[in-house]
Amino acid sequence: MADKETLRADAQANRDRILDVARDALAADPAASLNSIANTAGVGAGTLYRHFPSRESLVLGVYRKEIDTLVALAPVLLSKQPPLRAFRSWCDRLAKFGRMKYGVADIVHAATSEQENQEIYGPMLGAVHQLMEACEGSGEIRPGADPEDFLVLVGLLWRIPPNAAGEARVKRLLAVAFRGLGAKD
Repeated sequence: MADKETLRADAQANRDRILDVARDALAADPAASLNSIANTAGVGAGTLYRHFPSRESLVLGVYRKEIDTLVALAPVLLSKQPPLRAFRSWCDRLAKFGRMKYGVADIVHAATSEQENQEIYGPMLGAVHQLMEACEGSGEIRPGADPEDFLVLVGLLWRIPPNAAGEARVKRLLAVAFRGLGAKD
């Protein structure tokens, strides 16, 4: 039994390492080869293909892991930082995710069904709602802003090229979004 548990743990560790390497590789070069991702992750191509039989499945795996990470991050940040700082930190992580998604957005959109989009979108909306509610409660933003409007607005960040000029634009646009919520700079 211990051997099966070790095997499962090793398989999960390989999967997680592949996803982490793929996230960084796709952010740097959306055309990064699966073989280069496998090599950087320290696994063979067969291991990568066992977990992710196609480029599309790998991209979706990275996308889902990043969404899960963002959703889980909201309460963690709120427990460690004042609400507005937590919300800004969360948006910084969202922007980092946007750099990866920039080059593979077409794959994500083509490969996800409407039901999958709703399964992903609901928890993201919940995270934004939680962050905004905390900021409203602390008086750091005006009450009454719509979390879905904010999420749609910051979703535009994924269309900005991940270069120095794009990163500067992301910072400016996030500042505009927070000012729109009534946050002080």
